[in-house]
Amino acid sequence: MKPALQPGRPVEVATGVTRLVAPNPGMMTGPGTNTYLLGREELAIIDPGPAIADHVSAILRRAGGRLRWVLVTHTHTDHSPAAQALVEATGATLLGRPAPGGRHQDGAFRPERVLVDGDVLTTPEFALEVLHTPGHASNHLCYRHTQLRWLFTGDHIIDGSTVVIDPPDGNMGDYLRSLERLKRLDIVAIAPGHGDVMDRPREVIDWLIAHRLQREAKVERVLAAAPGAALPDLVRDAYDDVDASLHPVAERSLLAHLEKLEAESRARREHDRWYPAL
Repeated sequence: MKPALQPGRPVEVATGVTRLVAPNPGMMTGPGTNTYLLGREELAIIDPGPAIADHVSAILRRAGGRLRWVLVTHTHTDHSPAAQALVEATGATLLGRPAPGGRHQDGAFRPERVLVDGDVLTTPEFALEVLHTPGHASNHLCYRHTQLRWLFTGDHIIDGSTVVIDPPDGNMGDYLRSLERLKRLDIVAIAPGHGDVMDRPREVIDWLIAHRLQREAKVERVLAAAPGAALPDLVRDAYDDVDASLHPVAERSLLAHLEKLEAESRARREHDRWYPAL
């Protein structure tokens, strides 16, 4: 049985990998943001989470003076704001990619080192391969633990739900291309930013791709039946399997699907109304 996702309780989910769940549960965060501590003698943290004092204190109690790196997958405000407090308290190096600006971004995030695709971070205990995976966010990174063959996915893949792709920074085409790339990796488990560890990564990724493409096909059918409709009208039919209270959120992913279709010359936009391609 997998350990419960209980905020504030450190759980070793693999040898040398401890998970701490931040106390920020909600509709968009599930049980809370997962913070991962890697290593025993020289630690790296992936996704320090929101700047909640109790969460920062729990990380510091666990990390002690052994913290070398603070890494983030992306700069949405439930993943990166605690980084600054940890760096100030420990002198650790902050790594990631700068915030792109826009909604829900941690504009104060300033990495000491900007990570790029293909970077490898190495300690005597483990190595992390850096993968740039735009889609959910343009600056999103995943990290592959080369010894465990685990992939830390932030919000690119989460447990129990699909993620919102929110333009203009979110991009559905980029998201699907990033998933296809991850599917080719040698991995045995996914450690997501929200929810539990998933031990059938290929099945998870195949399902996500199929789900998004099924939704895309449905969007095309709805658009063909209602040419000239605006987003609030299209979302009712394209997401009729989603509770209406979630339609304002679903509307963002709908826009991402439409922008992908537009980029592929399969849809067109005129003054915030959408039509099938000519």
